[in-house]
Amino acid sequence: MGAKATGATGYADILKAPHAARLLAGTLFGRLPNATAHIAIVLFTRAEGGSYTLAGGLAAAYGIATAIGQPLLGRAIDLHGQPKVQLPAAVVSALGMVLLAAVGIGSLPLAYLAVAVAGLFTPPLEGGLRALWPSVLGRQDRVHRAYAMDAVAQEIMFTLGPLLVTVIVSIWSAAAALLVINVIGVLGALSVVLSEPSRTWRSAPRDAHWLGALRSSGLLALLGSFFFVGLALGSITVAGVAYADDHGRDSVYGILMAALGLGALIGGTFYGARQWAGAPERRLMVLIALLALGYLPLVLTPGVVLMTVLSAVAGVFLAPAIACAFIVVDRHAPRGTVTEAFSWLVTTFGVGAAAGTAVAGPAAEWGGTDWSFAVAGVGGIAALVVLVATQRVLAAPERTNDIVGFGGSLSGQGEPATENDRNGAAEPGFSSGLEA
Repeated sequence: MGAKATGATGYADILKAPHAARLLAGTLFGRLPNATAHIAIVLFTRAEGGSYTLAGGLAAAYGIATAIGQPLLGRAIDLHGQPKVQLPAAVVSALGMVLLAAVGIGSLPLAYLAVAVAGLFTPPLEGGLRALWPSVLGRQDRVHRAYAMDAVAQEIMFTLGPLLVTVIVSIWSAAAALLVINVIGVLGALSVVLSEPSRTWRSAPRDAHWLGALRSSGLLALLGSFFFVGLALGSITVAGVAYADDHGRDSVYGILMAALGLGALIGGTFYGARQWAGAPERRLMVLIALLALGYLPLVLTPGVVLMTVLSAVAGVFLAPAIACAFIVVDRHAPRGTVTEAFSWLVTTFGVGAAAGTAVAGPAAEWGGTDWSFAVAGVGGIAALVVLVATQRVLAAPERTNDIVGFGGSLSGQGEPATENDRNGAAEPGFSSGLEA
């Protein structure tokens, strides 16, 4: 993977664009509930005396509901605009978490209903932001660099988010953590929908096809790989709690999750500050291989200090893989479906994360903490196998005139966004947590 350094000036150029900083910050704060929901749900369930299996089950229910809701909310945004959907969805999602905090796990049907409502109505802020980038930034090279900046900025949230949750749990309660993060989420969504780009955005016409973006075989291959990436990260959410319990300190969990996010932040910053030569599909395969390699040592479950280092190393290639996947999505999505394709990417990732939490819980109870971390290693390897098996499909993108080197066009010069970028990226999308 050849690269040319561009430094921090590329990010600064993006943030100087009108509305860019506000949209990025509002989206990050608005996504805090989604970014920390699995952690908050697991800690809340354990604080209420629930088992690892129940904690994993509730977190999985939230993830599955989110995966179902995002494409539906994205279609609603396509029809009615962002403000009419994003803010009401954020409020209803927050009320779901309020219900969970109120009823606890004494009534399991109500607890599952609460997390399902919270997940189903999670606002698609991430996909919405990518729909706005072309109109806010204009040039194709800036839009693609914004993908990397977006991934890096998310890692800041995924570094600080777990710490925020564990601090609130320590000084107040797990129920309070559920409430606080959702209040912040509603305020973030409010900031986004009140901005001019969000208020004036309208979806471009899309080709009539019942499969939409899913008619692209290259996109389907990518989705298959990122299901297993999500599974790996989802399993770490539960495995980290089991590890913290083994060491008798709740704070260990927040440290491990923050280390994972810090590693991704470092990797994403390095990746996004450079222009990369060669096809992004091939580059993604290398990044996923390195990501899988980073997950394998976690099964050793050494002492806290070394485990923190291993967690940071495991996260290094996450943000680069996500940023590269955004470019691959952009190249393989049929015309007029680019952000819908982003929606499916994160939806699939969310389903994988839900599956990971569901599998890691029983693995921790039946085989021990090392078995739950082994789920992450298996997920990383499976993600790589999918890419290797479908490399011929991925080598034939829908559009070959888009940029193939990160941050520039085929000629290496910044160009205006293509018609597909302007129209397709104006489609509604979905958000994850790509970082479970």
